[in-house]
Amino acid sequence: MTWTNRLRLFAGLIVVLVVVAAFTLVFNQRQSAVASTSAAIAAQEYAVGTDYGGTVTEEYVEEGDTVRKGDQLLQVQSLQLAQDIRKGVVGANTQTSAYDIGADGFITFKAEVSGTVAKVDVKIGGYVQAGSELGTIHKEDSLFVTSSFIVTARDYGRIRNGAAVDLVLPNDTTIRGTVKSVSVETNDQGQAKTTVDVESPELSASPSSGITSPGTPVDATLHLRDDGRLAGVTDLVRDFARQIGL
Repeated sequence: MTWTNRLRLFAGLIVVLVVVAAFTLVFNQRQSAVASTSAAIAAQEYAVGTDYGGTVTEEYVEEGDTVRKGDQLLQVQSLQLAQDIRKGVVGANTQTSAYDIGADGFITFKAEVSGTVAKVDVKIGGYVQAGSELGTIHKEDSLFVTSSFIVTARDYGRIRNGAAVDLVLPNDTTIRGTVKSVSVETNDQGQAKTTVDVESPELSASPSSGITSPGTPVDATLHLRDDGRLAGVTDLVRDFARQIGL
């Protein structure tokens, strides 16, 4: 073999090693992150409910209104409440953080937290049943992202609390989040259907823009624990050996 052929052979080996190394790095990079199948912004919800049935006589807020803790939301007149007051079962002019009771059977419901009125389930003149919900408040500064991922059982073990998550908003803005909590349900194919709640202080940066309001869909990319550059190749070899019974 001439020196020219030897140099060509050596150069060919170098090229092969570089290509293999590059593909190995790319493979492991793909395995270090997983994209969500679905993700959306959510908020802590506080339901406004009543223990007494009655007629809605006043509505002080509408959906989308901002309220402070203690603000009046709506008023219900209840004949059953009026009877209980007369019997002494309930004290007249009782005040709590959730409602004020009048002597004539009127109960005025108040916001127990500051936030945004997400839903009003009743209308003036309508009748509400005892135990029903009257509305919902999204607590301020409580936004988070709930996201779903399909991962293998092995990759599920690489999800850590506090792990980084990239969130892409509808306006193509990317913000950084971290894993707050993880829950999982395994399907028949051995895949882990994983629900991850992601917190990010940046979500509350512009709450009035609509881009970060509850229900807004986003794209989430979860970064898994890095097990080393050759982890992906090692997993392939281990799985292959298991399949052939080694």
